Amino acid sequence: MGKAETNKQIKRESLLNTAFDLFTTKGINNTSIADIVEAAGVAKGTFYLYFKDKYDINSKLLVHRSSLLFASALTRMHEMGITDVREKIFFVIDDIIDALTKDKVLLMFISKNLGLGFSRYMMESPAVTEEEPFASATKEFIEDIGNTISDPRLMMYMIIELTGSSIYSAILYDKPVTIDELKPHLYKTISSIIDQFTER
Repeated sequence: MGKAETNKQIKRESLLNTAFDLFTTKGINNTSIADIVEAAGVAKGTFYLYFKDKYDINSKLLVHRSSLLFASALTRMHEMGITDVREKIFFVIDDIIDALTKDKVLLMFISKNLGLGFSRYMMESPAVTEEEPFASATKEFIEDIGNTISDPRLMMYMIIELTGSSIYSAILYDKPVTIDELKPHLYKTISSIIDQFTER
């Protein structure tokens, strides 16, 4: 990546991070594009190089932040040297749950849209994007588990959607049960999904 591309990436990241901070403190309705560019220290025209409006940056933020969760989990999974496919899947899901349990602001922002980032890279298989490192890591993970799993993209999408919708209230409100009480049941269900997609 050349210097110009690096600078563009830095500005885009700055806008995303600033928008996240403002959206999670003031709310999207009370945040203007002027607020975002002023806090990010960039010109208003720079904003429009990357985003159409504040709803577009919000949508891209949902994808970006959920993607980072998955990318971080994959990094830790590799560091652990896990080789078993089922263990890999459970490690990734458990890592994401732990991260969201520790960062309730992020959980509230993502809400039950955890699958957005994953559907973007697992189901659509885009070409080069701003999230290329994540896209590459996802592709590698999907190809890896695809050795023993039929339709690994669909399986992971279902698992992530199930996880995102199940953990939200359990983490934030201990409803219908605490996250620790929920996990064994969630993991049994995930195990059943894996079984359905396991090639025999």
